[in-house]
Amino acid sequence: MPLISTERLHTGRIVSLDLDTVRFPDGTTGTLEMLRHPGASAVIPFLDDPKWEDPRIVLIRQFRHAAEGELWEIPAGRLDPGEAPEACARRELREETGYTAGDCRRLVTILTTPGFTDERIHLFIATGLRSGDHAREADEFVEVHEMPWSEVLRLVEQREVTDAKTLVALLHAETFFRRAVGPRAG
Repeated sequence: MPLISTERLHTGRIVSLDLDTVRFPDGTTGTLEMLRHPGASAVIPFLDDPKWEDPRIVLIRQFRHAAEGELWEIPAGRLDPGEAPEACARRELREETGYTAGDCRRLVTILTTPGFTDERIHLFIATGLRSGDHAREADEFVEVHEMPWSEVLRLVEQREVTDAKTLVALLHAETFFRRAVGPRAG
């Protein structure tokens, strides 16, 4: 859809709201409200070799106002201006959990809700973790949990993980990364 014009309605700390006039595929025009977001990265931190039969990972339990409670999530955060997605994943991992990654491998990039936002989240797997001190922001209320992959999949199966980026990352890793190489005894 070619953009004809855009009007900025609001600029916030995280997102901006635009009213875009666009030309639709059939030649007609219309207006769409669009939330502009700088993008983000998220990372599954593996404490053990991801190819082991039941490796441990780090999940966080984080308060989210929009969800009216706490969610199981993988570490994530928005890109700083000019920041590469992998650098963001590494930074967010350290800030939220205190862990640093020896290696970071890209899984996939997802569009969160393309009906009204341009937000893209780049998903990664981190390995070779080293523990350290976290550097959370004032509005981040996070508990760090280390758990075996089997427990994480149980949380997914029992619908206790409802965060979209976390579900996509975990299921993508299970389906296209772990199963593709076949788990080894750990």
